[in-house]
Amino acid sequence: MKIGILGTGMVGATLGTKLAALGHEVKIGSRETGNTAGAAWVKRAGRGASQGRFADAAEFGEMVFVCLRGDVALPVVKSVGANKLKGKIVVDVSNPLDLSKGAPFPLLADLVNTTSLGEETQKVLPQSSVVKTLNTVNCEVMVNPGLAKGESNIFISGNDAAAKGRVIEVLRSFGWNDIIDLGDITTARGTEMLMPIWMRLYGLFGTSHFNFRIVR
Repeated sequence: MKIGILGTGMVGATLGTKLAALGHEVKIGSRETGNTAGAAWVKRAGRGASQGRFADAAEFGEMVFVCLRGDVALPVVKSVGANKLKGKIVVDVSNPLDLSKGAPFPLLADLVNTTSLGEETQKVLPQSSVVKTLNTVNCEVMVNPGLAKGESNIFISGNDAAAKGRVIEVLRSFGWNDIIDLGDITTARGTEMLMPIWMRLYGLFGTSHFNFRIVR
């Protein structure tokens, strides 16, 4: 499958490397052509890896991952334009953290309680299928669930059942076995609001290699 990734940071690069290793063609996108982080990633990822601008990655991918800071995710998606993502699955991995406040980083006040970054992304892309997932774990755990030392859960939210089914296939290829479908995209509010406790646990444990397990 052809996959586009918006963002050349740690999350985008980690996901891109795993996806390329699984045999997908992956184009990672950034603000400018010839981005140094993107070029370095292409060399590391090897066959099937390429880079371009955000719009190039969006146009390239059958499935497009949004791996950006919470304060820039929506502006970047808007700049790409809904037409380039029309009819595509858009996997929103971002969290609405306010990095200007310092650790442990509160949530952006206009993206909690009555909405979420996932919902706002869906509003910007009405003809795309936005799926929220992977935002409750560190990027290394995203692609290697075993780092959390035992079975744990990953959550998924979205309005389109078929789109969620395709994303679940990707999650299973990463090694996720216990995937909880929370329902429509409004349920992204819950997973995004897990971030404050996640940040506290990170500080307490001194490692990001942990996850949540739902016991029923």
